[in-house]
Amino acid sequence: MNFFGPEEWAAIKLSLLVAVWAVAVSLPLGVYVAYVLARKQFWGRQVLNAVVHLPLVLPPVVTGYVLLLWFGRRAPIGEFLENTFGLVLAFRWTGAVLAAAIMAFPLMVRSIRLAIEAVDPKLEQAAETLGASRFYVFATVTLPLIIPGILAGCVLAFAKALGEFGATITFVANIPNKTQTIPSAIYALMQVPGSETATARLVMVSVALSVCALLVSEWMANRMAKKVSG
Repeated sequence: MNFFGPEEWAAIKLSLLVAVWAVAVSLPLGVYVAYVLARKQFWGRQVLNAVVHLPLVLPPVVTGYVLLLWFGRRAPIGEFLENTFGLVLAFRWTGAVLAAAIMAFPLMVRSIRLAIEAVDPKLEQAAETLGASRFYVFATVTLPLIIPGILAGCVLAFAKALGEFGATITFVANIPNKTQTIPSAIYALMQVPGSETATARLVMVSVALSVCALLVSEWMANRMAKKVSG
């Protein structure tokens, strides 16, 4: 007898799929934004910093509602994506990826930014004086030093995306086998009498995955600290 039912397995698999894709699609932009915030001085820097961290302070339902206004099938961006690329986000698992990526983005950026700020700028300046371009300096000097920070940011973002609920359920609803992730499946089971056992199983899975992600993130942070101090 299977430990998980079909809908529970579907929710677990979809949650992992959404979390992986959320990290993958936000990582390039996350590295770029973290570098800009850590190394550049420009007008509007604090505004950019506030916008990046806005999902952390906004109610997740508000974020989901804004996503509906911008990326719904009749919204300007959503209609353009559907007509041009055939990409539908609202009430699809792809929309869950977008919602999770936005909610996890601040954690990723913060971790990578701290890693970049820990790198001595004199190392980058020395490479530039030897004629290296900024991109080459970043790729050969900065990037190798901040890899633990990038990995830690990815793990934190993965954990956040895995547990995302408010923005996701607002933007893509709670459709079993289509958009139902672990948190929304737990929410649905809590409304059904006699489903305590299934709820507890999903809660244990969610806790186990989150604890593992946090342990890996802490290990990466310790490695980064040792590398910088060394």
